[in-house]
Order: sequence, then C-alpha cells, then structure tokens
Amino acid sequence: MRLIFLGPPGAGKGTQAKLLTEKYGIPQLSTGDMLRAAKEAGTEIGLKAKAVMDAGQLVSDDIVNAIVAERIDLDDCSNGFILDGYPRTVPQAIALEKMLQDKGCPLDAVIELKVDEGALMGRIENRVAETIAAGGKVRADDMPEAFKKRLVEYREKTAPLSAHYESTGQLKTIDGMADVKAVTAEIEKTLSAL
Repeated sequence: MRLIFLGPPGAGKGTQAKLLTEKYGIPQLSTGDMLRAAKEAGTEIGLKAKAVMDAGQLVSDDIVNAIVAERIDLDDCSNGFILDGYPRTVPQAIALEKMLQDKGCPLDAVIELKVDEGALMGRIENRVAETIAAGGKVRADDMPEAFKKRLVEYREKTAPLSAHYESTGQLKTIDGMADVKAVTAEIEKTLSAL
C-alpha cells in the first residue's frame, strides 16, 4: 500500500501514519527523516543535501526527489509506504508520479485530513503542554509563532496539492477533527474500499 498523507501541521498525520505502519507493516517516510538519514549515510545525494543544509539553505526539489527515490527502493518499502511531508508542492507531486510510474508502483491513495485551523492552535498548545509535562523538549516549530508561519506556508505551497490529487481521482478526504480512533476507523474504511 502506497499512500500520501496531506493536511496542515498538527492535523494528526504523524499519529495516523504511526497507527497504519503498525497495522500494515509499512514505513512512514518523513522528508526530514529521509534528509537526515541520507546526510548521515554519506550517499552522493546525501552529501549534496548536507552541503545545502549546512549552508542554511532550502534543499532543492531535485535533491529531495532523488532522496525519496533512493529511500523507496529500500527493502522495507517493498510492500508500500506512507509519505508524510512529501510532496509539498505540485511540481514535487508530478515528479513523484513519474518516479513511481517508472518503478511500476503507483500510489494507492492520497489521504487528506481536513481540520479547522483555529482548533489546530489548541492542539499544538496541548502538544506543547504534554511534552513539557513529560519532561520532553518542545520542537521549535511547535512554538505558537513558528506554528503560525508553518500554517501560512502550508496554505501557500501545499494546499494546492488537494486540487491536484482530486483531479487525478486519488484524493480521499477524512474529517481530521474527530477523535483519533474515529479518524483511524474512517481511514481504514477508505483503504478497504480501494
């Protein structure tokens, strides 16, 4: 099963992806994790990413696309994967479609978690409070001002993916405002219908 999760930051993509990875035995692939792993592995593309990241610049689509292509060729992806945080833009989506077509492994679905952005701030505040209460370190991008910037960036760059995947017939929209178990049940119902 090859899936993409869409939705703004805090929508619950990571939570749902974790539950599905356990159920289906497929990995969740996050762009950040893939970039860090490629950088640490010292692959040719990883070294290119490292140079860009060390210079404090954004990694280009070409490098990100190549890292994703490299990652989905690994054995743990043979039964599928869940992409979380990639693609971020329509050009990346088009590159991914070509990449998967060339590999003979098309996407099964794009799951979009629809949420109320006002409620997301409450979710993030709860996540921050829970992390602090557990003695953990709060991610810098979960701080309120950084989170607001992430929402703006999502609306500008990533939200257009909904229309793109709707036009391909792959988009499945789920109410992400329900509780975790209800969202999981709705995702599983959607996947079983594929």
